[in-house]
Amino acid sequence: MSKLRGSASEALTGVLRDGMVIAVGGFGLSGIPSDLIEAVRDSGVRDLTIVSNNMGVDGKGLGLLLENRQVVKAISSYVGENKLFARQYLDGELDVEFCPQGTLAERLRAGGAGIAGFYTRTGVGTEVAEGKPHEVFDGHVHILERGIVADLSLVHARVADAEGNLRYRRTARNFNPPAAAAGRVCVVQAEIVDPGFLDPDDVMTPGIYVDHVVRASDRPKDIEQRTVRPRPAAVGQGI
Repeated sequence: MSKLRGSASEALTGVLRDGMVIAVGGFGLSGIPSDLIEAVRDSGVRDLTIVSNNMGVDGKGLGLLLENRQVVKAISSYVGENKLFARQYLDGELDVEFCPQGTLAERLRAGGAGIAGFYTRTGVGTEVAEGKPHEVFDGHVHILERGIVADLSLVHARVADAEGNLRYRRTARNFNPPAAAAGRVCVVQAEIVDPGFLDPDDVMTPGIYVDHVVRASDRPKDIEQRTVRPRPAAVGQGI
């Protein structure tokens, strides 16, 4: 049976519920599943725990769910671009579990691979290590980090086929692959839907991880912070 669905809302019908843990791919505003995030917002589900590298920016990405007061906890490594996030955290409306970026990626990867936990030196001696088991390996202290298994993962891919095999484009190949694997249910929006099958050597996430695929809407790609510099003068021309 084809995994293709007509829209983001259709793909999430019967999947969403209050209190879910949702893993979301993307890095900043690069490679985020915007259509799926908006469908979650429009569904009105609440008390969500979001696992994501960051929580979008004000008015974009996961910032939309914060604006709608749908998130009660965030497990993230960076949240510095979102003023609303900071305000909700300081006001006690939002629980935050900060996680080093590499550790967060590995926790998602471990969850997708069926690994309950792993030891790492990252975070030893900081607040990140508080309350976690410590062990010494090869003379160095490590802390135990748990793998993350989400109820649902939302993913953005460049290309998908009808069986859910995925290929990502450049920077969008960030947290999307581990998020896809970590979800009990995985819903993907893809810019291009291949009518055939992706070449096996081209597959970055196998379709076995994917439950539903929708075609992504054509929209401008937002840039979190645009930095420019003067164009250098052409060779042979004066400055």
